[in-house]
Amino acid sequence: MCSCCVVLVLCCLGLLSADQSLKPQLGDFQFATNNPTLTTVALEKPFCMFDSSLYPNRSYAIYLYVMKESASTISSLVTDESSKPLGSTFQQTSGGQLGPYNAAFFDVPDCAVPPRLPDVGDMNKAPDVLTQYLFRVGDDGTCLYDPNFLGVCNPPLVPDTTYRFKYVLVDNSEGIVKDQTLWSDPIKTRRSKLPMKIDTWPGQRSGGMTVITSILSVLVFLLLTGFLASVFSAVMGSEDASAETKGASPTVQQSELRPQLGSE
Repeated sequence: MCSCCVVLVLCCLGLLSADQSLKPQLGDFQFATNNPTLTTVALEKPFCMFDSSLYPNRSYAIYLYVMKESASTISSLVTDESSKPLGSTFQQTSGGQLGPYNAAFFDVPDCAVPPRLPDVGDMNKAPDVLTQYLFRVGDDGTCLYDPNFLGVCNPPLVPDTTYRFKYVLVDNSEGIVKDQTLWSDPIKTRRSKLPMKIDTWPGQRSGGMTVITSILSVLVFLLLTGFLASVFSAVMGSEDASAETKGASPTVQQSELRPQLGSE
């Protein structure tokens, strides 16, 4: 009964809507291969999610928040007491460990003109279509270390870590949150394989054995190359000597024989 009252109050305050039942989703695997990666997650942009909350002649933006699954649900709020979006950064939240951080903001996707996904097959149109359709979390590898960077930082995620994501609709004129999705289902980044656990089929050799085998193969190749070079050099030298002997003129040979005849 108490929980029903809470939901009713939130609805009266306009903090819930029909669209809020939607969640950020992973990008379609046909268009976002190898997703998630070690440090990134490609999400579908929120097409048509907030249509019921948009009003004509108003300016809106989508804010994307990220937090680790291990973060406390109590600290998962993305607004302050005045309904303004939190400006928490990656550094302030220890990468989402202490609560959600703002990873990006972008224009509200146009529901009337969705991306034509069949155009992904066109090499000239594919980059624009994917940019329109997807947002890649963790795609900025330099913002954390650039002292001159002043924008919203979207740094790489941590491998083998579970995250949740949330889209928030913000009225730019008033600077307040008008709507938001639920937190996404848990999404885990890939785990990096240790060198000793690399599957090097056939043979199931370890990563260390693979490195040693590669080094030995290079050494054998260099030794074989040196041996062939020495053999080739010896053969060419003998052929040159033979050619010089055959090329000597009869006059030279007779001049070499005359001293011998005179001595007799």
